[in-house]
Amino acid sequence: MNLIVGATGLVGGEICRRLAAQQKPVRALVRPTGDASRIEELRASGAELAAGDLKDPASIQSACLGAAAVLSTASSVLSRQPGDTIDGVDRLGQLQLIEAAKAAGVKHFVYVSFSPMAEDFALQRAKREVEQALMASGMTYTILRPTFFMEVWLSPVLGFDVAARRARIYGTGENPISWISFPNVAEFAVRSLDTAAARNAMLTLGGPEALTPLQVVGIFEELGGAHFTLEYVLESVLRAGKASARRSLDEAFAALSLAYAHGDAIDMRGTLEALPVRLVGVREYARWLLNETAPKG
Repeated sequence: MNLIVGATGLVGGEICRRLAAQQKPVRALVRPTGDASRIEELRASGAELAAGDLKDPASIQSACLGAAAVLSTASSVLSRQPGDTIDGVDRLGQLQLIEAAKAAGVKHFVYVSFSPMAEDFALQRAKREVEQALMASGMTYTILRPTFFMEVWLSPVLGFDVAARRARIYGTGENPISWISFPNVAEFAVRSLDTAAARNAMLTLGGPEALTPLQVVGIFEELGGAHFTLEYVLESVLRAGKASARRSLDEAFAALSLAYAHGDAIDMRGTLEALPVRLVGVREYARWLLNETAPKG
């Protein structure tokens, strides 16, 4: 049995779909207060549903029973609910999950973290503490450290609005990022279960090419045939926002935006030799997104 924690999220849901398509048993940890439509999708895919919450140790201990592998993508950043905090979910919750998995005899634990960043902030400290605990647990581990998801950072939520032909640029927009697509992260997670090179390994993940945010805008302008209006958020503004943040989630957003401004280029050649995943590039994503946002009729 494969237990997926974070099953109603982007990466976790995709992991469930891919495992189910391979006829592999899936147990999805879901919260009663979670997105009802996503929970129903998991049920329809054949996943066994386990009610639980990372903030409730008894529920995760129960969910881990009989699982051979745990794949955790859960985070409070994108899909938080009332009571969720970085400390309670991303740190303590994940640490409790590792302990529960170890006690239940889980053999392999796959943890989705994120690539290292220069900034010091609570979310990154939580991720690194969980990584260290997992490596010291005695279980076989795979730690995945993806860089910026194109479906998140190149979306209206963060100011990249294709329909309105507007793009928010954090920093100068001149530092390259190896933008990654979330289904690729899910595929790496699934393949790591059956790949010897992924056992007791830490893999930093990026897409097929490193492109600056301004180059990304250029691709959308070329394919869409329309000019984008740019809104720049200066690094000094981001740094001031991080320094004045009262909530760890606000601090995390400012720190992640600073990391975007600094760039994150990743060499994937070694990883792809061991795990030959076909990486989705920004141009392919742009074609899909422009089609989705094109006027219909």
